[in-house]
Amino acid sequence: MVPSVLIVDDEKHTREGLQQALAENYDVSVASTADEAFNLLDAQPFDIVLTDLRMPGKSGLKVIDKALALPNRPAVLMMTAYGNIETAVEAMKRGAVDFLTKPVNIERLEVLMQRALKTKTLEVEVQHLHERLDEKFRIEGIIGASPKLKAVIDKMKLVAASRATILIEGESGTGKELIAQAIHQASPRSRGPFVAVHCAALSENLLESELFGHERGSFTGATERRIGRFESADTGTLFLDEIGEISQSTQVKLLRFLETKAIERVGGSKPLELDVRLVAATNRNLEQMVRDGKFREDLFFRLNVVRLEMPPLRERAEDVPVLLAHFIRVFSEENGVPPLTVEPGALRTLQAYPWPGNIRELRNFCENAVVLRRGGSLTEYDLEPKFRSTTLALPAPGTSTAAPSSAPGTPAAAAPAGGSLSVEENEKRLLREALLKARGNRTKAAELMGVSRRTLHRKVAQWPELDVLDK
Repeated sequence: MVPSVLIVDDEKHTREGLQQALAENYDVSVASTADEAFNLLDAQPFDIVLTDLRMPGKSGLKVIDKALALPNRPAVLMMTAYGNIETAVEAMKRGAVDFLTKPVNIERLEVLMQRALKTKTLEVEVQHLHERLDEKFRIEGIIGASPKLKAVIDKMKLVAASRATILIEGESGTGKELIAQAIHQASPRSRGPFVAVHCAALSENLLESELFGHERGSFTGATERRIGRFESADTGTLFLDEIGEISQSTQVKLLRFLETKAIERVGGSKPLELDVRLVAATNRNLEQMVRDGKFREDLFFRLNVVRLEMPPLRERAEDVPVLLAHFIRVFSEENGVPPLTVEPGALRTLQAYPWPGNIRELRNFCENAVVLRRGGSLTEYDLEPKFRSTTLALPAPGTSTAAPSSAPGTPAAAAPAGGSLSVEENEKRLLREALLKARGNRTKAAELMGVSRRTLHRKVAQWPELDVLDK
């Protein structure tokens, strides 16, 4: 597509000369006054505006203001016969990308225009990237509607716009980094950087250098100055995952930043003031670590201004179906295969599974299922034994055995609250395992159990919840 240029100049021979010189490579429009330029800018978008400074009526500075107030901002170049520093500075302050003096050198003008077009392209790409990030990490895009997750989301909405330090607690795989990213995208810092550091992955010395940077010669191998993650996150958000793994010395430096909003590079002595919001996460009990003397109490209080507790997936089983649907859709699109259908029996079993790896484990399960099955359906018989073995597992004393609310009509996994199975429950479990192993074939299941097919039929009729296994 040919770039479009608007030339604004009250001198006719300048307008026509520039139009003729640029017409071969650009779609050129001209205006003799600022008001005429305003009408053209309102009527159509331009990639570049080349405007004179001094004109009758409104000056070229007004043209800059008008052009840069548009939703689709063009790049603006200023030209004038009065090439003084004050004029150039004022034009650049208004947002002009560069400044030319008359008579205009066409070769230099084309160089500046090409540079301006590249800059504009990069700005558009960055804007699109921010829009995609806003879409991907928006708070409203967090998947699930369980009461515990909803409580987290409600608190996120309250604190996102603040400057408060946030501590996110939860087991591994519960989505703590996703929550931190969503908070950043919903905050006034969303156009600033989001920098994540996984503290447990680095040794003590490497972590300090990674966080705070270092000066040249500060230690063996420090051949040049290094900018740390704190400086990289200036005007944005720094996410420190597994904060409970950092050493005492790093805790002291982190506390100092939270108190002074300044850091010192390793080997340096000059404080660097930074505007960084800190979000920390841990899968450990920091309060217990404080009691054990392994984590500074003053740092804990500084981090724990706002606490978000991410529930494990086993406590939000009603979210499993929607998470399965989401990840199956994502991986089906990525791999160009038809979506996988999860049959009711498989869904019931997956909801009963405790998901020790939480959402990360469920995500990996979905990717594996989509890639290996490439469409079709997923039945209970297709699941690994680890999933099926939990369907009749005993709940913890005092916990409910009701089926998840998002799976109406599916029987609940039940067992006595005392610690052992009754004879009836044991027989039901054996029957279920036999039917699963026989893939629903009642004759084979009866052989495996050492009973007649008639007896097996009678047992299935006695316990209707097992009838779903009959294929």
